[in-house]
Order: sequence, then C-alpha cells, then structure tokens
Amino acid sequence: MIQGVFTALITPFNKDGSVDIGAYRDLVKRQIDGGVDGLVPVGTTGESPTLESSEKEMLIEEAVKIAAGKIPVIAGTGSNNTKAAVEATKKASALGADITLQVAPYYNKPAPEGLYRHFAEVAEKGDLPVMIYNVPGRSGINISPWLLNKLALHPKIIAVKEANGDPRQFQEFLSRRPDNFSVLSGDDVMTLPMMVCGAQGVVSVASNMFPKEMVELVRHMAEGRLKEALALHNRLYPFFINQFIETNPVPIKTYMAQRGLCQEVFRLPLSELSSENRKILLSTSV
Repeated sequence: MIQGVFTALITPFNKDGSVDIGAYRDLVKRQIDGGVDGLVPVGTTGESPTLESSEKEMLIEEAVKIAAGKIPVIAGTGSNNTKAAVEATKKASALGADITLQVAPYYNKPAPEGLYRHFAEVAEKGDLPVMIYNVPGRSGINISPWLLNKLALHPKIIAVKEANGDPRQFQEFLSRRPDNFSVLSGDDVMTLPMMVCGAQGVVSVASNMFPKEMVELVRHMAEGRLKEALALHNRLYPFFINQFIETNPVPIKTYMAQRGLCQEVFRLPLSELSSENRKILLSTSV
C-alpha cells in the first residue's frame, strides 16, 4: 500500500516568471533529506494550470532523477479532457514516474458513469497506476463513497487523495474500501483524524516547509503514538490553517520565500497575498 507523507511540490519561479530549476532541485533534495515517502510534482500546489507541457515534463523528470528510485514520484497529469489525461500520463510514465495523480474532471462535471469511465480509461491506457484526487472545492464535483468504492475495485486504481472535508464521507469509504487500497488525506489539518479512522497518510502542502515534522506526525500515528501525534498536530495546527488563508499555493510559497527557499513569484491569475493576510501568515510560529 501507499503510505506516509507525499509532498505536493511547489514550483519555484524566477523573477522573470520562468521556472527556477535550481530552487526546485534544492526543494526536492530537502524533501528526501527530510524523510518523505514520495514526491508529487506538477499538481495544483505546483501551479500546474499555468505550466507549459514542456515545463511539466521537465519538473517530473527532475523529480525522478533526484529521487533515483528511492521514493516514488506521483505525477500530476490530470485533466478534464480524458484523452489529454491519458497522453500526459503516458509521457510521465516514459519520464520515469511511478504513479499518476488524477483530479476529478473539473468544470464539465460528468455524471457518475462518466467519472468512472474517465478514471478507468486513464488507468487502462495511461501506463501508470492511478491515485484519484477528490477535491470538490477545486473541481466542483464530488466523488461519492459509492463511486470511489467501485473505482477502488479496478486493479490499476490504487489510492485516493481525499480532500472532500466531510468526515462522514471519508469514514464511510474507509469502513468498506478494499484492503489493498490506500487513502491519503489531501488536507494537512485532516491527517490526524483521517489516520485515526484508518487512512495511510497525507499528500501534504505543509511538508514543503516542514518535511521532518510531517514525517514525524504521520509515523507517530502509524505506530500508534496518538499522544505524541496530537501534540505535534496541535503545534502545527496554526500553520495548517494559515497556509490556506488565501488560495494555495500563494501562502506556502510566501512563507517559504521569507525563509530563502524560493522567490515570492506567482503566475497570473495567482497574485501576492493581501497585506493583512501576509502579516497573519508570517507571524505563524511552529
């Protein structure tokens, strides 16, 4: 099973808006040194909607090279165009990615049958095992526990990044999911409660900044040290909340820029934090 901490990598940019590949390489190495269990390049946290295909491929390839087979690379190759998702997944496979992260098709909002066929098509033709990403707040569509259970029976659909935010929904699915199907929190603040209910870990934004702490939190939970996990969760909680004070990844990149890990540069339509939220975020201590 897939378990542990998987960092949803930011994409650092230079002042001119180009990809800062040096900062990206340093970020990936820092994640590996911090003990994370996997890397997730070119997802939403990586500003994938504004990356060119060539940039996405470069970032996936660099993550694969640096990981060097030590930990898996889960490439964000999702789309609301099934054919495009298949082709991007094939390319990621050729570049050495281990798994694909597939977001629910956004904007066109297919019916359950269309959703099932979309994910099954990617799984069957994309040359990579599939991790589904359920994030209704971004995609505008929710994958129900019933549909997720049906998808989990597909031999090449192996995990879900669950960011629905509804405890009843993830608990309902966790109570009936196949034994070999992994459930990862898609929201740092929900990592502890989801793992209490049986999840295997988290696809984390916070681990960009705090890889060692997130690894420690998840390992405490996995090994049954709830008291220690709760203490660390409470320590990180203000950051978990404030990293979403505005649209991700603006806050996390702002926080990291203040610590010299990247530059505070975004691609439109994303822009800098408001001055008030900036003060709140940067005053967050961990």
